[in-house]
Amino acid sequence: MLRIGLTGGLASGKSTVARLLAARGAEVFDADDLVRDLYRPGGGAAHAARDLFGDAALDAHGAVDRARIAEIVFRDPALRRALEARIHPLVREERERRFAQAAWAGARAAVCEATLLFEAGTEGEYDRVLLVVAPLEERLRRWAEKGGSEEDARRRIAAQLPPEEAARRAHEIVVNNGSAEDLERQVGEVWSRWMALAGD
Repeated sequence: MLRIGLTGGLASGKSTVARLLAARGAEVFDADDLVRDLYRPGGGAAHAARDLFGDAALDAHGAVDRARIAEIVFRDPALRRALEARIHPLVREERERRFAQAAWAGARAAVCEATLLFEAGTEGEYDRVLLVVAPLEERLRRWAEKGGSEEDARRRIAAQLPPEEAARRAHEIVVNNGSAEDLERQVGEVWSRWMALAGD
């Protein structure tokens, strides 16, 4: 089974590509969902957030207030790195469990969608890394459509690896700046190459 890392900058279209891969038979999961589970009351990440930021990091139910944490860490790179140092090992453990489940179920490829894959330095833990890129203005427009502010988008983008550097570290790149049909064509070509590698 191929272990695939799927990444890309804010609002680049990762989730759309993930759906296209799932439609072709990939087992797909999202690292953000793994983090969300860890941030629930009593979860390992909830303990880490409380250690770093105090009770202000938690909501009334004891879960991590992700919006509040995001506001803190995207303004302070040192705090972001401290949180990531605590969270990434927990996410890695859960990711490995998901890959093992997919292999046991007979999947030919399993895809972990991970926004901060390169920033976490985990690209070596995958067989292939697929990067989704899109023009900055298009990404800002998509973020605004979801109700996000341009200031927040630019702050998040600044915390991510520049697309040019990410492109040097990826195995495959999908450019999401055209039609839905064009994106599907690119994903289909990538999938065909992966299946050749997997021996199908």
